[in-house]
Amino acid sequence: MTLLFKAFSALLSYPTAEMRQALPEIADVVRGSTLVASRERTSLLALIEEIGSDDLLAAQEHYVDLFDRGRALSLHLFEHLHGESRDRGSAMVQLKQLYAAAGFELATPELPDYLPVVLEYLSVRDLAETREMLMDCADILRTIAKALIARRSRYAAVLQALLVIAGEKPVDAATVSPVKDRSEALDRDWFEQPAFADPTEHS
Repeated sequence: MTLLFKAFSALLSYPTAEMRQALPEIADVVRGSTLVASRERTSLLALIEEIGSDDLLAAQEHYVDLFDRGRALSLHLFEHLHGESRDRGSAMVQLKQLYAAAGFELATPELPDYLPVVLEYLSVRDLAETREMLMDCADILRTIAKALIARRSRYAAVLQALLVIAGEKPVDAATVSPVKDRSEALDRDWFEQPAFADPTEHS
């Protein structure tokens, strides 16, 4: 299990030359894991092939375009629950305390609710705790999976596999309408209510 969740963490992280060099090993881990169902295994291997098929710069640009330009695809779990409210800060403090209680301290600048960080933590926990934590955030995982499926992104395979391991049903891709216009989707992702009402509405 340790290697599987490290593999998932790597796949959802910003692609580097070192990560791409490890893709054959990551593929072997996915093929050999009994926690990965057949359908999810096929999708994960397709994702691994895609990440490794482009040149490095193209893979990095694709990742940034996908995950760093809209809230719907944010890999920061608590952003989906709390946005930028104080509640998110409190939740992250509790998560850091969970890591500390298990003897772990973040060694990267990433926030504790960043999904690759969470998966790195789960890679050293037992299966019961792992499934419980995945079940707790299943609704968020499902939300991200749907957003990825709507964009016809192979990255959805990781979220689908996590849902299955949590004992949840994966998202039925046939029920998710594709995003036709990426720019419109980005506008919706970043939409915020205006601070002031439009004065023309009451004139």
